[in-house]
Amino acid sequence: MTKDFQQLTWDAVVEDDCRQIVRLAIREDLDRLFDWTTLALVPTGSTAKAAIVTRRAGVACGLRAAELAISEMDVTIRLEPAVRDGDAIVAGQRLATLSGPARSLLTAERILLNLIGRLSGIATLAKAYVDAVAGTGTAIYDTRKTTPGWRRLEKYAVRCGGARNHRTGLFDAILIKDNHLALAAQAQGTGHLTAAEAVRRARDFVDSMKAGGRGIPLIIEVEVDTFQQLHEVLPEQPDIVLLDNMSLDELRHAVELRGSMAPSVQLEASGGVNLSTVGDIARTGVERISVGGLTHSVSSLDVGLDWL
Repeated sequence: MTKDFQQLTWDAVVEDDCRQIVRLAIREDLDRLFDWTTLALVPTGSTAKAAIVTRRAGVACGLRAAELAISEMDVTIRLEPAVRDGDAIVAGQRLATLSGPARSLLTAERILLNLIGRLSGIATLAKAYVDAVAGTGTAIYDTRKTTPGWRRLEKYAVRCGGARNHRTGLFDAILIKDNHLALAAQAQGTGHLTAAEAVRRARDFVDSMKAGGRGIPLIIEVEVDTFQQLHEVLPEQPDIVLLDNMSLDELRHAVELRGSMAPSVQLEASGGVNLSTVGDIARTGVERISVGGLTHSVSSLDVGLDWL
C-alpha cells in the first residue's frame, strides 16, 4: 500500500487552532474594549438578521470555523448554515443566515467574513487545480508555505477543495533537501553527502526509533534536481522522490527511469507549478504535484453580509 501523509479533517486539534486564531482576531478588533461605533449608534436590545452571501462562484469553507468563532466571542448570535464546508457555490448564493442582537452582529461581522473568505478562497483554488489534472491519476498536494498560525485551518481548506495534504509539519515526515545534505556534510567535515547516503541514514534512524520503542510511521522523501541524484537514490527505495524544478521532458524521463529501477517509489513534481502548467506536468506520469500557491498566494473569496 502506498504511504501517504496525514490528511486533515475537522477534529479537536484543528478546532483548537481555530480557537487560538479567533481569540487573536477578537483582540485585534476590540483590544479588550468595545465596538464604540456600534455602541454609539445602535440601541441596546435591537435585533437584526443578515445573510452571508458569496459574490462569486467557488467552494465553501469556514462555516464550521464561523460557528466556533461565535461561541468563542460569547455572543447570542444564531448561525444557520445553508451550505457545508466543501460544497460548490455560485455567485449570489447564501452561505448562512445570522440572527440575534444587532450590536453583536455588527461586532462579529468582519471576523466571520475574514474566516469564511480566506478559507473559501483556498478551497476554491484547490478545486481549480484538482479540476486541471482530472483524469490523469495525479494528486495535488499543498506545502508548508502557509500563514503562520493558520496551517491546519488552511490545510483543512485544501482538503475541502479536493486536494491533498503534504506533511503538516517537521514532526510527521522526513523530507531531505539540499540544505540538509550541505549542512550535514559540513558538520561531519566531509564536504560531501549524497542524497542516497542521506536516505540510508534516514532509514537507519527510523529503524532505530522503532527498535527503541519510540517509532512512529514516518514517510521518507528526498529532493533531487539532477538525474545523477535520481539514479543514485532510487535503489535506496525512499517512499517519495521530489523532482525539483524539472522540465516536462526531464519529468517524463524521470518517470521512465523510476519505472525501470524502482516502480514502487512515487514521484512528486514541484517548482514552476501554476494553473496553466499543472495539466502538462500531470500528464508526464508523476503521481504527485505539490503547489505552494494553494496557500501562499491565494485570494480570499469575496463574501459579504446582506442585511435582511
